[in-house]
This record gives sequence, structure tokens and C-alpha cells, in this order.
Amino acid sequence: MRIFNPNHDVLEALRGSNIPLIVGVEHKDLQSLASDLSAANNWVQTNIAAYSPSVSFSYIAVGNEIIPGELAQYVLPAIQNIQTALAASGLNIYVSTSIALSVLGSSYPPSAGAFTPEAQNYMEPILKFLATSGSPLLVNVYPYFSYKDNPDQIALSYALFTYKNLFDAMLDATYAAMEKVGEAGVAVVVSESGWPSDGGFAANISNAQTYNQNLINHVGEGTPRRPAPIEAYIFAMFNENQKEEGTERNFGLFYPDKNPVYPITFSASQRLVDPMTSNGFHFRKMEHMKFISYLLFPFLVCFSLL
Repeated sequence: MRIFNPNHDVLEALRGSNIPLIVGVEHKDLQSLASDLSAANNWVQTNIAAYSPSVSFSYIAVGNEIIPGELAQYVLPAIQNIQTALAASGLNIYVSTSIALSVLGSSYPPSAGAFTPEAQNYMEPILKFLATSGSPLLVNVYPYFSYKDNPDQIALSYALFTYKNLFDAMLDATYAAMEKVGEAGVAVVVSESGWPSDGGFAANISNAQTYNQNLINHVGEGTPRRPAPIEAYIFAMFNENQKEEGTERNFGLFYPDKNPVYPITFSASQRLVDPMTSNGFHFRKMEHMKFISYLLFPFLVCFSLL
């Protein structure tokens, strides 16, 4: 599961669940965490140590899609301070950041993938730190938005995995960009991917079901550049009915009333539990996928596929 802030109601609900969790750092906290180790110690004690080990933390995501931008300068020092605070508490949890592919100035062909000069100023030292710490880079990969913005150049079948696939091209362009700054050894986790079922261009149930099902079926294969299983998270568990009208409301696999938007199947039996109600949902789950789910306001949850 992925949550975008350390909401204590969600963390309490996850105690003893053994559900691996990505927890995000809120953007409003980045500057203080970057500049003050005591603030990082307090954040770790309040939001991580107080719930560990009964909550299974996989990664801490320091910022979501803020490179490049005015907050980007705080990402690496905040990562370093949180990592130091975790070590002081005897906690072994990976710390990283989640990026959008807007960090790439070049992405086609994938072998030409490269960071924009502005993004590279931040990405290169972050990747060097991740290489040292062993943490993966968290990458949000959305073929939907690339297709929506370039429908004359990109075939729908390419975006939906039905003929080769745009997902691999986008991910391989990221790998190529990392290699160009000398950090080919850093692992990548796809921290978000999905397709909307309503609210905009090419956003319908058929396309959303096709994309997410094909993503689930594909992640065990890896990409041409890295042919190994991919840890990936589907955005999202629920449609977010308190967002403005449009595609952003409609990435969920479930409606707010918990009825499925469309069926998705996995290859092995697993039970997923809604942590707010303890109601169980049954899925067949693929070996290499996790489900991310985003809870509705005030909680954002993601289904994770691994």
C-alpha cells in the first residue's frame, strides 16, 4: 500500500496487518526536515518509530513529483536527515523520493533518455545517495498522459500494452537517463501507474481495464533494458470523489461505495483488507505485483502491485 502522508488513523489501522507500506512526507514539511536534524528526529519518532515494527514500512517517499521545482532543493537534505534519524532509532527503512517523467528532457528512442539540465542538477546527487544507501528511485509512470497529449503520434494500442508498449519505453528512457549520470545500479520502483475510467480523452472503462490488466500481466517480464520483475503500484484503489471533475477523480478500481469499476484478475489467491473497515476484498494476485490503494479524503491510498 502507499499513502501520501503519515495519517495516524491509517497507521493505527495497519498495525499487525503485515501490509508493506510506502509512506510519504508532506511537502509542507520538507524545508524544516531538510534544515533541521531535530525536526527529522521528531518526524521519525512521531510517524515511524511509534508504529514500528507493528506497521511494515517499505519506503519513505520524501516528496512526490516536485523535481524540478521550488521545493526540489530540499529533497536530498531531507532524505539524508530522515535516513540519519532512522539509523539513530535503529530502524532500517529505505528513504527515497517519487518523481514524474517530466524530469526527462529526451525520452525517444528510449536509449536517448536523458534528464533535463534543471532536473539533472537534483537527480544526479540524489541518485548517488540512493546508490550508496541501496534505496530505489520511485518513479510514477503514466502512459495515459503521454497518449492524451500526443494522440496523433502515439497509437492507443501502444499505450495499452496491446502492441508492444509505451510503459516499457518510458521506463527504459528513465534507465537510460540514470545510466548517463553514472547510476545504472540504482533500482527503480514504479510508485504509480494507472488509467482513468471516465472524465476525459480516452478515459473509459474499457481502456482502463485493458491497461491495468495488461500492466499486471506484464510486470513480471521487466523491460527490454532491464528484463527482471518490476515492483509497481496501481493508482488507485478508489475513485476520489472529492477532487474536481475530470480524469483525476477516476483512476480507481472501486467506486466510493466499494463496488468495482471493472474486474481485474491476478494469478494467485490473495485477500486485501480495507484498513478502515476491515472488510475484505478478494483478488487473484500476480507474484511480481503489489496493489496500491488511495483512501478517500482525508486519506489518499494506493493499491500496490508486486
